[in-house]
Amino acid sequence: MKTINDIQDIQIRKSAERGQTRIDWLESAHTFSFGDYHDPKHQGFADLRVINDDVVAPGGGFGTHPHRDMEIITYVLSGALEHKDSLGNGSIIRPGDVQRMSAGTGIFHSEFNASSEESVHLLQIWIFPDRKNLPPSYEQKQLINRAQTGAWQLLASPDGRNGTVTIHQDALVSVALLTPGQTLTYALPQGRNAWLQVAQGTLKLGSHTLETGDGVAVRKADPLLLEAVADSEVLLFDMKE
Repeated sequence: MKTINDIQDIQIRKSAERGQTRIDWLESAHTFSFGDYHDPKHQGFADLRVINDDVVAPGGGFGTHPHRDMEIITYVLSGALEHKDSLGNGSIIRPGDVQRMSAGTGIFHSEFNASSEESVHLLQIWIFPDRKNLPPSYEQKQLINRAQTGAWQLLASPDGRNGTVTIHQDALVSVALLTPGQTLTYALPQGRNAWLQVAQGTLKLGSHTLETGDGVAVRKADPLLLEAVADSEVLLFDMKE
């Protein structure tokens, strides 16, 4: 069986190569061009537009600001993030939760660290929707079973299958939690691409070693084979070409 060891059609985006934003309350690493960081070689991948790796200091946060025509997923790794929006939603997002906001025709929201003592570490993910001018909508669900290791856990899908949050795009978002020595495969269907994002840990993708913050663009590789070197958390985006 052919594995990623035999496939050269991958591109590794090392953590240290990402764009950086540093202000008094925020440390952010940008996998793709965002804000003042622009890199024509890294404008997104398939329908995946943004992965921002944010650490927000106690008392810090993003004031009320607008979005439109974007599917926005918030994934908290540690701490707690307070969310409010113009639809009237107000919530606290914690590890294990997945928040999906469809900006559609327009939405305003704010995000602040809900703690006065602890930083909050999160991934903010933007995916292009399959059509513009959708009605704005919001979901937040506790989906991640941190006791379940060595298996993919589906978080987002276009049809909300298995209780996942619903995104308006032909894309599947999954997470895997791995302990040292555990292996895991993913069969990428024909006509699909994948992006892997290492949220934390160290693992092998075939002969390649991936560390916290690394991302990998994968085209036409089946199956993917992952092996954890340390406790690891990895997100996978399965998208059409």
